[in-house]
Amino acid sequence: MIARLILEFGPWSWVTFALILLGLEIIMPGVYLLWIGIAALIIGALSLLLWESAFWVWQVQVLCFLFLSLACAYFGKKIAMARQQNTDQPLLNRRSEQMIGRTATLNEPIQNGRGRIQLGDTLWRVTGPDLPAGTRVRVTGVASTALELTVEALLD
Repeated sequence: MIARLILEFGPWSWVTFALILLGLEIIMPGVYLLWIGIAALIIGALSLLLWESAFWVWQVQVLCFLFLSLACAYFGKKIAMARQQNTDQPLLNRRSEQMIGRTATLNEPIQNGRGRIQLGDTLWRVTGPDLPAGTRVRVTGVASTALELTVEALLD
């Protein structure tokens, strides 16, 4: 059924596929569907030119599409990486990483490797060696999956 539909649409099936991918890119932004959609548009344009050629069978079209999809994604990533700018505030929007190096007093003791400290207006979960409440600690690291800070006791 799909093969018959593709044959009935002819080269416009690739253009239709490209428009569907580009529409999905608008609905679910992630940039990767953009490059695959561009590859489908290129194959559609080639199909308009080569549709009557004997070598332009569906297998060749699919292989060209796969190759172009990979090439477009590769060059798209290169373009995106080139456009990234170095910033004077590299920790902007990385709240937990901004806490590294700060000192605080334990609100709850660290027992079995877990406790809590308050930094600013937020109560943070911390991991570290077992320490009693009231101990001054320094934030030494961040666990990226759960907003947990790693602390070490300060020697006065």
